[in-house]
Amino acid sequence: MDYVLLKAGSFVLVILLGYALKRFHFFGEGDYKVMTKIAINVTLPAAVITSFASFQRDDSLFILVLLGLGLNFVMILFGFLASLGKNKRLRSFFMMCCPGYNIGSFTLPFVQNFFGAFGVVATCMFDVGNSLMCTGGTYTIASAAVGGGSEKMGPKQILKRLFTSVPFDTYLLMLLLTLVQIKIPEPVVTLSSTIAAANGFCAMMMIGMMMKIEFKKSYLKAVGTTLLIRYLCAGALSAFFYFCSPFSLQIRQVLAIVVFAPVSALAPAFTEKLKGDHGLASFAGSVSIIISIAIMTVLMIVMHI
Repeated sequence: MDYVLLKAGSFVLVILLGYALKRFHFFGEGDYKVMTKIAINVTLPAAVITSFASFQRDDSLFILVLLGLGLNFVMILFGFLASLGKNKRLRSFFMMCCPGYNIGSFTLPFVQNFFGAFGVVATCMFDVGNSLMCTGGTYTIASAAVGGGSEKMGPKQILKRLFTSVPFDTYLLMLLLTLVQIKIPEPVVTLSSTIAAANGFCAMMMIGMMMKIEFKKSYLKAVGTTLLIRYLCAGALSAFFYFCSPFSLQIRQVLAIVVFAPVSALAPAFTEKLKGDHGLASFAGSVSIIISIAIMTVLMIVMHI
C-alpha cells in the first residue's frame, strides 16, 4: 500500500510540477510540444520495446485488440444517446469525449510502473484497437451523426494517421517480431531500457505542461454528465473484467485499470473540427486525469498490486 501511494503520489507531483513551471513562465505556452515529441516518439516506444523483449507469446492477448475497439463503439453509443436533444456544439462534445481512452501518454506509463513488462504488452494490445477509433474512427462516426465536420476522415485518412504514429508503428513491429519469434538484440534492449526509465517522468511532465484548468460554470453540467457516463461504465466494465472474464489474473487486473483511462488526448482537437467547444473538451480531459489517478490508485491498493 505504501509503495502504491508513494508511486502514485510521485506521478501527481510531477504533473503539478509541470503545471506550476508553465504557470510561472519557466516554460512557454508552446514548450509542451517539445516534451510531447520526446514522450510520444522516444520514451514511450522505448518502453514498449523493452517490455516486448521479455514477453512470452500469449495468444489470448490478441482479444484485447477487439476489446479496445469494441468498447469505443459502446461509448460512442452512450455519447450519442446523451447528446440527443442538445445543440450541435454539445452533441459534438458528447460524441467525442464519451469514447476514447488516453493510453499512450497516461495509462501506459502508469501500468509500466506497477505491472511491469506483461502489463505494458497487454495495455499496448488494448491500445491498438483503441487507437483505430481515437485517431479518426470516432470522428468519422460523430461527423456522420452530428454533421458539419471540417475534415473528411475516410479509411485512407485514418490509416495515414495511424501509420504516421511512432507508438502505433512500434506496437505493430513488436507484435510482428513476437509472431515470427524473432528476439530483440540485447544491445537494443539495453539502450531502450535506459530510455524507457524516463517514460513515466516525461509523460507526467508533459501532462502537467498541457493541462488547462479554465473553469466556467457553463462547463459543469456537460462535463459532469460526460464524466459520469464514462466512470459509471468504467466501473461496471472493471468489475466485469476482474470478476467474470476468463483471462489470467494479471490481464484482468490490467483491464480493470485501463477502462478508467482519462479522455483521449485527441478529443479536444476533433471536437473543434466538429465545430464543438475545444475549451470544454480540454477541461473535461484535465478533470478526467485527476479523477483517473485517484481511482487507479485506489484500485491498485484494493487489488493488492
